[in-house]
Amino acid sequence: MLITFAVLLIFQCIGEGLSFVLHLPVPGPVVGMLLLFFALLFSPALLRQLEATATELLRHLSLLFVPAGVGIMVSAGSVQGHWLGVIVAVVLSTIVTLMVTAATMRFFISDQPRPAKDKDSERNS
Repeated sequence: MLITFAVLLIFQCIGEGLSFVLHLPVPGPVVGMLLLFFALLFSPALLRQLEATATELLRHLSLLFVPAGVGIMVSAGSVQGHWLGVIVAVVLSTIVTLMVTAATMRFFISDQPRPAKDKDSERNS
């Protein structure tokens, strides 16, 4: 597990470094995650090595949102008076997220072969 954490941290550090040096408008951890994604695509051995630990981390993913929630509660005073902007941003980002998710699902589902319909289910419809 320690080796897996080290690999994840290395990719995050590389992403931070690239984002800083190249003045990218994308956060370093996102760049590191993209680099890790491509490394996993091209290295099945790395995928096998990281899979067990990554699965365990995903099992406890909700715990990783606690610091973000605490940060929101601590900084709630600084957004006082800007509630309309916050609400609009949350609603719009939720709608955009739903639209992108739906489009992505449609794209991937359209590639799936459609199951043949039973004659019984056609009669019942």
